[in-house]
Amino acid sequence: MIEEGSKSSKATVEKRQLFMEMRAQNFDVIRLSTYRTACKLRFVQKRCNLHLVDVWNMIEAFRDNGLSTLDHNAEINVSRLETILSSIFYQLNKRLPTTHQINVEQSIGLLLNFMVATYDSEGHGKLTVFSVKSMLATMCGGKIVDKLRYIFSQISDSSGTMVFAKFDQFLREVLKLPTAVFEGPSFGYTEHSVRTCFPQQKKILLNTFLDVMMADPPPQCLVWLPLMHRLANVENVFHPVECSYCRSESMMGFRYRCQQCHGYQLCQNCFWRGHASGPHSNQHQMKEHSSWKSPAKKLSHAISKSLGCVPIGEPPHPVFPEAAERPQDLAHPGVWQEGSTLESPSRLDEEHRLIARYAARLAAEASNSTQCPPTDLSFSFDANKQQRQLIAELENKNREILQEIQRLRLEHEQASQPTPEKAQQNPTLLAELRLLRHRKDELEKRMSALQESRRELMVQLEGLMRLLKAQTGGSPHSSPSHSASCTMPMPIRSTSAGSTPTHTPQDCLAGVGDDVLDAFSQGEKIRAMITIALTVTLEYHREQNLRNDLLVAADSITNTMSSLVKELHSGTEMVYEEYTRKWCFEFT
Repeated sequence: MIEEGSKSSKATVEKRQLFMEMRAQNFDVIRLSTYRTACKLRFVQKRCNLHLVDVWNMIEAFRDNGLSTLDHNAEINVSRLETILSSIFYQLNKRLPTTHQINVEQSIGLLLNFMVATYDSEGHGKLTVFSVKSMLATMCGGKIVDKLRYIFSQISDSSGTMVFAKFDQFLREVLKLPTAVFEGPSFGYTEHSVRTCFPQQKKILLNTFLDVMMADPPPQCLVWLPLMHRLANVENVFHPVECSYCRSESMMGFRYRCQQCHGYQLCQNCFWRGHASGPHSNQHQMKEHSSWKSPAKKLSHAISKSLGCVPIGEPPHPVFPEAAERPQDLAHPGVWQEGSTLESPSRLDEEHRLIARYAARLAAEASNSTQCPPTDLSFSFDANKQQRQLIAELENKNREILQEIQRLRLEHEQASQPTPEKAQQNPTLLAELRLLRHRKDELEKRMSALQESRRELMVQLEGLMRLLKAQTGGSPHSSPSHSASCTMPMPIRSTSAGSTPTHTPQDCLAGVGDDVLDAFSQGEKIRAMITIALTVTLEYHREQNLRNDLLVAADSITNTMSSLVKELHSGTEMVYEEYTRKWCFEFT
């Protein structure tokens, strides 16, 4: 008993929570009932997060929860209503980014209590399907023209004509909203409400219905509905104008200009509360502005309007086909007026065009196929719902994986970049760095020494070549017959490329003239110097891993020696050239 009493008291507190918060906003100081009602309902809409649910999402929720197959007068209990609201807000959270998630449980509790207090004042614990549809379609977000089109689909017959009895039922349900926020005396339902909207009994089609609902001014009983949408559109509008009463240097929301007092403008708070100063009176006619235009832009617009470049008056809504339209078949998502053409794509945004294509395709499929039994429909609804849930879960998982990959990449980059602080904290790393620096210095010194030695050897080799040329320049040349009778040297064997030959040239030059022997004695000295130079050069190139350069150097030296020997005796030239070629071949 104690537990039941605590639950009852908790439910009572939750029912009163929204109304207590609304009273704290002090909306009752607004002197005009139209603005007062619109502000209160806008507060309820935002507090329950209904402004985040588009009318298209609301229609889809009706379809997914089976409300489209139920009669308008059918009743649903509070537990099923809670299930419907849960599906609406959980689907909303899946569409919102993670940084803008809402408190689903709180939104469900506030909206459920408000709907029960509004449509079940006697405490039966049940609401009609039409009450739920009317309330949620009116209080959700989206364009007013889309809401009115959906409402018309619910109150029209199969020929696309409005049924006055259904419209009267809609007024009964929708006018309970002002009554719930304590504005019933101004906008409560009366038996003459229908007559005030449509004073003449005639055939009402969609365009006529929209003309009446979106007129300026609209029907008196529903004047708060378009104002609530205008409030949503100007909440963040900035006007760089000073208020003539409170002297605020800027305005947010609506701006009101007096039509009699020149330059007299009021912010929305001062106008709503009836503030006036100087010669201005509350009886003066005020013009409401929902945007700011600079004087230059006003002048340009006036000139364009006078020249006929700008239409004087734009229609409040797109003009829809006048063909007979049937009520919306909510068994298919997004279908508007099955069997008829939709509005021109040039007049609507991309969302409407996509819905039109989808509707036409579904209408064609429905006309060529038989109706599925309710069990198949419910099965398809459940399957689609499970698929959407699975897709949403996979998207969330993918988002988490990408975030984890990014985090690991950043950690790896930070760890792979050594910093002076890390080096100071790691003595082993410091020792390795010092050792590498020392090894680098040694290699650079050795490289410099090798280069210097090579330079000195090349200078000595050049001097020896000049000496040889000077000594052999005046010697007599042998005859060609003598050179032809000399013995050719035998092949020289070597143990490895780069080692010295095992036999001297004199072993194979017996009987050769003195001039030739002198030349070869000089050649032995040069050969020794060349061997030293090539050894050093080979050592240097082994350090640089450039053996190809060594081969090129050997060829160059061979060519140089051949040029020098040509100045000797012709016989000596043949023998010496053959020996040089053989020796260089074995060396390389």
